[in-house]
Amino acid sequence: MDLLGDDFPYSNTALKGKHALVCGASKGIGRATAMMMAKAGANVTVCARNAASLATLCDELSHLGGGEHAPLALDLEDQDAIQSAIPLLLAERGMVHVLVNNAAGPPGGPLLANVLTDFEAPFKRHLHAAHTLTQLLVPGMEAEGYGRIIQIISTSVKEPIPNIGLSNTLRGAMASWAKTLSRELAPCITINNVLPGFTDTDRLGSLASSIQERTGKSLEEVQSGWLGQVPIERLIDPLETASALTFLALPASGGIRGVSLAVDGGRLRSI
Repeated sequence: MDLLGDDFPYSNTALKGKHALVCGASKGIGRATAMMMAKAGANVTVCARNAASLATLCDELSHLGGGEHAPLALDLEDQDAIQSAIPLLLAERGMVHVLVNNAAGPPGGPLLANVLTDFEAPFKRHLHAAHTLTQLLVPGMEAEGYGRIIQIISTSVKEPIPNIGLSNTLRGAMASWAKTLSRELAPCITINNVLPGFTDTDRLGSLASSIQERTGKSLEEVQSGWLGQVPIERLIDPLETASALTFLALPASGGIRGVSLAVDGGRLRSI
């Protein structure tokens, strides 16, 4: 399936005229989301710490759709940097209509192995950054009469995943934050979460390596254990997850608000 080619699920103008800010865009699901939204015609600002990766990505995006794309090298753990960068972005590229909150997850391990200081950086780059970005961008969304705020978090908000205790805690906080805002934001702004399952990304590979070191299992055994929980019996393609995010960014998704949508191949057992 070529989701950026003949199998692209949306019109090439579905997001034409919309400005999307995609955080954590240098790799994985964030990168796939930037590509999918560019293909749908959006003007995409890609945000991450790695300026070189962002420049390469912007070149790729220019071949996918008719929008204009730009990098924003930014450390989401730095609140002062966010507060300085976003007004400049708005002045240079116009109001942001679609915000994708996404950042690298914390290291794996049991929750009781973490000390309090372990919580600080992950919460800064996820919850704190998402909150600040939302505060800065919501006035413009209201003025434009259109806003879509989407978090890439985890299925752990519904069923905690063993051995990633800090991540489970963080993702749960993000989901509750978003659900609370869904009752507060203006009617023209929606906020939703996408919950990736076992997805073919570098992040999943690092978690597999962590489990291998801790348990002595081979990487093949770790992955086999994961796939045994997934009815579709394969890892999710990041573009499949990006397709769900793109749908939630469309005008047609305006009736969807405050949900947590799993893209997990059916792994979750809860309703």
